[in-house]
Amino acid sequence: MRRAFVYKLRPSRSQLAKLEETLVTCRHLYNDALAERKEAWENEQQSIGFAAQSASLPQRKRSSSYLPSVHSQVLQNVLRRVDQSFQNFFRRCKAGDAPGYPRFKGRGWYDSFCYPQYGNGAKFKDGRLVLSKVGHIKVFRDRPLGGKPKTATVIRKADGWYVSVLCEVEPEPLPKTGAAVGVDVGITHFATLSTGETVENPRCYRKAQRRLAKAQRRVSRRKKGSKLREKAKALLGKAHQKVARSRRDHAHKIAKDLVERYDRIAVEDLNVSGMVMNHHLAKAISDSGWTQFIQILSYKAESAGRELVKVNPRNTSQACSGCGELVRKALAARWHSCPSCGCELDRDHNAAKNILNIGSGRAFGEPMPTGAASNREPHVL
Repeated sequence: MRRAFVYKLRPSRSQLAKLEETLVTCRHLYNDALAERKEAWENEQQSIGFAAQSASLPQRKRSSSYLPSVHSQVLQNVLRRVDQSFQNFFRRCKAGDAPGYPRFKGRGWYDSFCYPQYGNGAKFKDGRLVLSKVGHIKVFRDRPLGGKPKTATVIRKADGWYVSVLCEVEPEPLPKTGAAVGVDVGITHFATLSTGETVENPRCYRKAQRRLAKAQRRVSRRKKGSKLREKAKALLGKAHQKVARSRRDHAHKIAKDLVERYDRIAVEDLNVSGMVMNHHLAKAISDSGWTQFIQILSYKAESAGRELVKVNPRNTSQACSGCGELVRKALAARWHSCPSCGCELDRDHNAAKNILNIGSGRAFGEPMPTGAASNREPHVL
């Protein structure tokens, strides 16, 4: 499996200028390559692929005073990104989704460049990051690289520059626990387990709304193009970054706890992009970060040798976990009461038990085999 190791960079002023210049050059090449494809199709009905644009790269470098200052494989990766954006566009067209034709990258909308082969243009040496055409950059390394490095991506964020090194690592299986759990994510509680335990929703964005609004007003009051506006935009970016990091930290902690305690974890395969179409719940759903949580849980489970099962969410909230009877209830109804078997429990707890049943290959209401549940005491998350 692959894992990214991210480190904060401490570039000097001259190195900072080179990094910025590299981003600008990559952005211009991206836009030129996109324009070339667009014009070729509109004017001549001709499709230009990655191979043709990559073959023309030496000629582009000879006619440009900027391209030779960037490592050749970084430039090739820019063309690869253009090609990938078109592949995604064609895939969406075939699937019947909103196509979203590839867009030109404006200033501030291109924030990374990649060395696709670690060791060829980018590597660590004597505690520093050596980047071709940039120099030896100081790095804050809080942990060593693990596994075999494959790629290195330099990223500009609100609070500075980072390098993300993608490495191939071996899984580190945890001891078996013999326990399984179903997880129902929600808004009232971030998650409810089939054991009845609940995880509180941190509501990171809701708590930071006043601070974010104040930072946004500060940007709006500044004159466009001024240094004070740039400073205000940087503060706004850091405020949003803090919210995102808080949400991600919470997801990591909950995922780690679940992976350590259970061999099999069943979750719903939710269509979050469709759910946020409900404008009454869009903000709450986005603030919960369900997609990010499932992604983190997935790779942690793979690394620990656990099984993550994604189940169809159909009727998990409506069916009774005790007998399987469908008990229709509105979204506002938070309590499950079955008239057939008398089962009484929280709506999300009922859904989590159904998710566990489906993830274990059982039907709604089918009892759990003896010995399948965990013998551990209830754990407070």
